[in-house]
Amino acid sequence: MRILIADDDAISRRMMGMMLQKMGYEVDCAENGQDALERLLDQDGPRMALLDWMMPEIDGPEVCRRLRAANDRQYVYVILLTSKDTRESLVEGLDSGADEYLTKPCNSQELKARLRTGERILQLEDKLVSAREEMRFKATHDTLTTLWNRGKILEALDEALPQVDSMAVLMCDIDHFKAINDQHGHLVGDEVLRELAARLRAGVRANDLIGRFGGEEFLIVLNGCDAARLPERAEKLCKAVSESSISIDSRDISFTVSIGAVAVDPLDAKTPSETVLNLADAALYQAKKEGRNRVVIAQRLVRGSIC
Repeated sequence: MRILIADDDAISRRMMGMMLQKMGYEVDCAENGQDALERLLDQDGPRMALLDWMMPEIDGPEVCRRLRAANDRQYVYVILLTSKDTRESLVEGLDSGADEYLTKPCNSQELKARLRTGERILQLEDKLVSAREEMRFKATHDTLTTLWNRGKILEALDEALPQVDSMAVLMCDIDHFKAINDQHGHLVGDEVLRELAARLRAGVRANDLIGRFGGEEFLIVLNGCDAARLPERAEKLCKAVSESSISIDSRDISFTVSIGAVAVDPLDAKTPSETVLNLADAALYQAKKEGRNRVVIAQRLVRGSIC
């Protein structure tokens, strides 16, 4: 565990550093409050800090206040060190955001006990953050495919439309998926869905959006894809899905998709997402009607109406 020592006195820093190294800690040092704050705000900065109360540029309590105000990084456990021992000073130090308050010179055993407490608090903090991120992921992602779920992909589309430069919206559906489930079972069907998700994800760029719309349908938003480039990109996706089979329990299973797509440009920025989706869905229905394993491009939108 890394600990930052912030003290303008070089001898105090050295002595404290030796004490902490004997306890097994990795030590960083700062000689003023500004330097300490910058180190602690760094994304890879120390998770624990011993701050002297009186320091040049920014004092210890102010470092605490600014550190707590910047709540976009991992929690830092802070112990304020000072020769002040009045109740008013204790209250001021803790009110600034410090976790502990020790008077100088520090007793090594007391300091060690406080640091062990800090480690336990940080471990609990990390577990809470991990649990929160897991809940957030589950709330926005499809459990089976790990793609965005219906709510999240629709939210992303709603956010993207008003800012559109050019984009394409694709509705993809596995052909004859019921037959796959009936012939091979639902567990195999789940594997097919996972494989399709992987192939679609591999076929789009990092700034494109993709999510499971529901059942065997997937929604893709190709950012920066205009009407001229849409046919080529959609056909590549369709081909990437169908060009090879997958082996499940010694069985080779092939599958294809039908794709309905619509191009959106700046003139369509105020078009409701529902209109865009309906147009893509109608194109998907047409692709199914024409024999499946194909792409149908919908008539493009112009100023929010179908042309």
